[in-house]
Amino acid sequence: MSSWSSNRRLSYASSIVAVVVIAIGLLIFFFFYEAPTCSDGVKNGSELGVDCGGACVKLCQDAFLPPTISWTRMREIAPHLYNIAAYVVNPNAGVGAARVPYRIGLFDATGKPLADIHDTMIIPPGRNTMVFAGSVSSGTTTPLRAFFEFTGVPSWSLKSDPAGVLAIDNKEYNEGPMGSSLLVTVSNNGARPVRNVEVNAILKDKDGTVIDFSKTVIDEVSGLGTAVAPFTWPWSHDGTAVTIEVLPVAE
Repeated sequence: MSSWSSNRRLSYASSIVAVVVIAIGLLIFFFFYEAPTCSDGVKNGSELGVDCGGACVKLCQDAFLPPTISWTRMREIAPHLYNIAAYVVNPNAGVGAARVPYRIGLFDATGKPLADIHDTMIIPPGRNTMVFAGSVSSGTTTPLRAFFEFTGVPSWSLKSDPAGVLAIDNKEYNEGPMGSSLLVTVSNNGARPVRNVEVNAILKDKDGTVIDFSKTVIDEVSGLGTAVAPFTWPWSHDGTAVTIEVLPVAE
């Protein structure tokens, strides 16, 4: 009887000690434990990489393809003064990138840069876009070609596309003795206004070859409203402009 009683007391004591140890352990754990975050420099939680993927807003960059450049063009608008454009293809569905650094400019026949412009751009989610640099001077030398390149890796994210609610309702193109003009009607299918909309226009001939391009900015397209983006060129395209591609971008 005494032995059984002693064993029971020992069992109770062991249980109490175990509970105390677990309680102390839990207190120590929660005191020193730091929940995984998307900025702790460690792959943890549901992350697919270091501070990216899973519950993090930042996406893992190795899960996406880099943007590509379909073409780069220059167009002389005055002696030694050029418009330059590059067509950027986003091969990733549903993701985009903001403030992507790039350089754009002109080379002479020897490969010497005549103009070198550094800036940043927006790559809209799942859409292609155009980079435009206007009135770029080549100094006193005639350039051989234009160039464009990214100077940094895009930080892809699932950000919404402010210009995704915009639609192109009409493209009115005209040619005359004083040049060419294009009026693009942009409608907003959303209830909120979209501000600072860059509208890029690309003119192509019957074979799909780019013959001209330009950019204009609309201050605001009101919610459920429309706005007109005007384009002008001081020359005629002699009836070669058959297709017009319009690419709106908003941040």
